Amino acid sequence: MRELEEFRRVARDPYTYAESLKKETGRPIIGSFCSYAPEEIVVAAGAVPFRIFGTRENITRADAHLQAYACSLARGSLEEALAGKLKFLDGTIFPHTCDTIQRLSDIWRLNAGIPLHWDVVLPVKLNTESARDYLAGVISKFRRDMETGLGVEIGEDALIEAVALFNRIRGNLNTLYEMRRKSPGLIDAGDLHAVVKSSMVMDRRDLAAKLEALVEALRRTEPRDVDGLHRLFLAGGVCSHPEIYSLLEESGGVTVWDDLCTGTRYFEGLIAESGDPVAAIADRYAIRAACPAKHASLVSRGDHLIRAVRESRARGVIFLFLKFCDPHAFDYPYLKSSLDEAGVPSMVLEVEEQLPPEGQLRTRLETFVSLL
Repeated sequence: MRELEEFRRVARDPYTYAESLKKETGRPIIGSFCSYAPEEIVVAAGAVPFRIFGTRENITRADAHLQAYACSLARGSLEEALAGKLKFLDGTIFPHTCDTIQRLSDIWRLNAGIPLHWDVVLPVKLNTESARDYLAGVISKFRRDMETGLGVEIGEDALIEAVALFNRIRGNLNTLYEMRRKSPGLIDAGDLHAVVKSSMVMDRRDLAAKLEALVEALRRTEPRDVDGLHRLFLAGGVCSHPEIYSLLEESGGVTVWDDLCTGTRYFEGLIAESGDPVAAIADRYAIRAACPAKHASLVSRGDHLIRAVRESRARGVIFLFLKFCDPHAFDYPYLKSSLDEAGVPSMVLEVEEQLPPEGQLRTRLETFVSLL
């Protein structure tokens, strides 16, 4: 499909895309590691948010700065920076997530050679009124810090326009997911992964138009037959391995929804377009599905997972975790217990910068799917 070509190209080589965009437009490129980075502020400042995904290559340089038991996202991203592959970045945002990313922030500031640096220390507890106020205060401070760093003024009109733009983007990404949930054969899971990944990289105004064109093209598309495949749900952190989706299909399963940092948690929830835009951005962070590094209630993560699994009519859940990711590892026993009580089978895959051998991975997936 012609409408998917650029998404595939950007997802394959996001660095070349960012370098070309910067050369053509002169706009600053601002890196980040997390869906809690306030991208609306970045766009309102005239810059382009760029999600950093780590590396698929061997990690050597980063080992001088990070222990081997740090996750591959932190080590791989530092590896890319030390190798000079991220030199197109003008700055980097470090939202408060886990201890590893907090410490990476310090190491990055001293060694990455990227001029601008922002720590955005969002609260861990999100379910109180004071947390909303604190969130809004942190975002307001980030707005001022970005104005100072980039030498611009972020006007109220620009911020309101950015909020509306991200609502368009998130709405269309959600529509794509819902279309695939209804008809999994409409768009390949690997292509949907490419769309979401490139959505974290592309110029957001260009992206909004291309997403709308893709949605319209898919409305006119006849889905391929996947009736013999078991409906599956992916949950976890960052997925940088699109080949997992094809391996799943070859093993007899098809993903119909997810709860991933590089999936629904990136685009879930719209922002109110009336009132104070900073407060509205803070409200979205407070009410969207929390990641394991945040706390909304004792049961919010499990309740959200069970509800999403039921709505997607998934037969089983595959947890996809980066090895040594403490927040997701600590979260897992509670989530598995919730699934067990609901009668939903699940399995865990731990991955690093490279996947396990294909034969081993295929055997595990085939075994799980056969048990369904």
